[in-house]
Amino acid sequence: MVVPLRPEHAGQVLAIYQAGIDEGNATFETEAPSWESFDAAKLPEHRFVALDEDRTVTGWIAASRVSDRCAYAGVVEHSVYVHPRARGRGTAAALLAALIDSTEAAGIWTIQSGVFPENTASLAVHRRAGFRTIGVRERIGRHHDRWRDVVLIERRSAAVT
Repeated sequence: MVVPLRPEHAGQVLAIYQAGIDEGNATFETEAPSWESFDAAKLPEHRFVALDEDRTVTGWIAASRVSDRCAYAGVVEHSVYVHPRARGRGTAAALLAALIDSTEAAGIWTIQSGVFPENTASLAVHRRAGFRTIGVRERIGRHHDRWRDVVLIERRSAAVT
C-alpha cells in the first residue's frame, strides 16, 4: 500500500535511506540527513511511502524542485529507495506510479533523476515506468575516493502539455 509520507514515517524513511547509502550505489551522500533537512528539501505533495501489511515502511519516494526559476516550474528531481528485504516485490514500481500520478495532477511535465550506472535494478524499474536515458555524465563526482558516472534519466508526461 502506498500512502503519503508523514512525519511519523521519518525514522524508517531515514533508515532505508542510510541502508541505500551504505550499499554504495544509490547516491553521492555519505549519511542520511536529519529529518528537518529532508523535510525542508522535499515537496510535501510529492512524497510517498510503501507500507507492508503491518504498516512498516518498505520504501519511499520524494521529489524536489530543480530550480526556483519559473521556466522550470514543471520539472522535479526525485529519489526512490526500497528496503533491501523488500526488493523485487514491485515496491519501487508502485512508488513511481504514485509519484507520476501526483506530479501529473499538479501539472508537472518532467520527472528527472541521476542514477549510478551500476544500479541496474533502478535503471530497469525506471525504464518500465516510462523514463528514458538522456545522457551520461562521466566522472561527474568522487565517491569513496573514486570517480563515478551518473546516468541522467527523465520521464516526460504525455498528460501535461
